[in-house]
Amino acid sequence: MKVLITGGAGYLGTVLTEEILNRFPYAKVIVYDNLMYKQDGLFSFFKYPKDRFEFVYGDVRDKNSLLEQLQKLDKNNDYVIPLAAIVGFPACARDEKLATAVNFEHVKYIVQSTKCRIIYPNTNSGYGVSDGEAHCTEETPLAPISVYGRTKCDAEEWVLGAGHTSLRLATVFGTSYRFRKDLLVNDFVLRAVTDSCITLFESSFKRNFIHIRDVAHAFIHMFGHRSHPNTEGTTIFIDDDNNPFNPYGQSYNVGLSSANFSKFELCEKIKDHVPGFVITKSEINSDPDKRNYIVSNEKLEKTGWEARVDIDKGIEELIRAYQVFNKANVKHTNL
Repeated sequence: MKVLITGGAGYLGTVLTEEILNRFPYAKVIVYDNLMYKQDGLFSFFKYPKDRFEFVYGDVRDKNSLLEQLQKLDKNNDYVIPLAAIVGFPACARDEKLATAVNFEHVKYIVQSTKCRIIYPNTNSGYGVSDGEAHCTEETPLAPISVYGRTKCDAEEWVLGAGHTSLRLATVFGTSYRFRKDLLVNDFVLRAVTDSCITLFESSFKRNFIHIRDVAHAFIHMFGHRSHPNTEGTTIFIDDDNNPFNPYGQSYNVGLSSANFSKFELCEKIKDHVPGFVITKSEINSDPDKRNYIVSNEKLEKTGWEARVDIDKGIEELIRAYQVFNKANVKHTNL
């Protein structure tokens, strides 16, 4: 089994690479990345031989180079995970043309160019603005409110239309080989540890959260289970009750069901671990990212997947990390 991960040197990609290599001794991970943030989180993986891990320096906008990698894959056994993206509201707003090329066009090209299974990471920010009370399910119409959300949802439409799988990720938190401080939980914990205070805009706005390791496990869950050796090449999908499920052409919300929090509720959670954290609210300014929704993850949980890292464990992990990291390290951001 080979897994091609575009953008595999990033925040999620480095963790996913590690999890696949650890879980599947027969698998090979091919990371395709242009290292646009000068990240170096892949160094430890070169301990694996080339038949287990390979790095390809390339830009997903270079279709000839990308096609060369796609053509090396076996449609019956291999996977493509297109993680390469310009991530987040600010980064996409800064360069909409680049965001469209990377977030949408490269995924569309992969869909058109391979018969391998694609497991695509969308964002549940595509649900946009709601009352923050009713749970968004996979049947809830997508209504993205940013360039980031629109480009990701447009790509998902191609993925699902071709019979592949989309995972709609909640706001991710936790440490990584290519760390990011600009994600909401990571950022709020940093402020608690370093500044001991925070001022919130739209403090009642809600969203769902998920630990990065649980996201990696969700991707691996979508690989299914290899069947008996005498039917090599087939894959079956069985939930915890031994019932088959079909991920083809399906989207799944991927979040921590115990972590549908408003910004203020999240800060109160952090305050449980950092008692001196002072939380204030501002009604003067506003957050340009207007997302406000809570999410149901029941569909994915019914397939046997479950989140393992709760918000408290994640906060503890981040606090320990920030006691070591230099808070001025600008590499820990997408901006």
